[in-house]
Amino acid sequence: MLTKRIIPCLDVKEGRVVKGTNFINLRDAGSAVELAERYYKQGVDELVFLDITASEEKRKTLIELVKEVAAAIKIPFTVGGGISELKDIELLLKSGADKVSLNSSIVLNHALITEAAKQFGSQAVVAAIDVKKNGGKWKVFIKGGKEETQLDGMEWCVKTALLGAGELLITSMDKDGIKEGYDIEFLSLVADAVNVPVIASGGAGSKEHFLDAFLNAKADACLAARLFHYGELDIPDLKMYLTQNGINVRL
Repeated sequence: MLTKRIIPCLDVKEGRVVKGTNFINLRDAGSAVELAERYYKQGVDELVFLDITASEEKRKTLIELVKEVAAAIKIPFTVGGGISELKDIELLLKSGADKVSLNSSIVLNHALITEAAKQFGSQAVVAAIDVKKNGGKWKVFIKGGKEETQLDGMEWCVKTALLGAGELLITSMDKDGIKEGYDIEFLSLVADAVNVPVIASGGAGSKEHFLDAFLNAKADACLAARLFHYGELDIPDLKMYLTQNGINVRL
């Protein structure tokens, strides 16, 4: 049985970790390096770093901060934000990232997924997909959730996997920050439709929500931010709970 993963997410703005609700009303959550060190010591499986305003502000990711975080941990490290071409990916991988998260750039240039997978391997390419329900369908949003696209969420998830993404990081904007659980309906549809790992994001509010995502959405990993940043949920306790409920996690 494959091991399920617990992944904290560092949403970074102006060099600080922030967290909001439904992608707005951001508040400070602390130092990226300090949080990364804390999570590493608590036994998380991976870490995601997202420079959430880089695409909107048309700038590159905060490379020096990425290097500092990478030096503080010894677990797989995914970085996203402001990546628009292969040389951006190469620089991040050389700066300590193990994977890159591509969101707005691959919507605007689908070929970037395939080019990146060919050059760096599909295992280094994570398609980050932000979806929001609109008129009964899930639509894809870009630029930190500020711009709606014409892409259908399900179709885009399937396409990114076919183009070469090694993982899908799916964030429900409707669920983000409200702590009522992941979007089980959408996640389970995607998990049935693709043959790459699916990371659930947006909505975790309790240990039971992680269990629900693993059992009923068939997620391979669960990502959360606020619960971990503000000490509302202890990671070792979460992993013990999951183990006791039949989920194979690394203790």
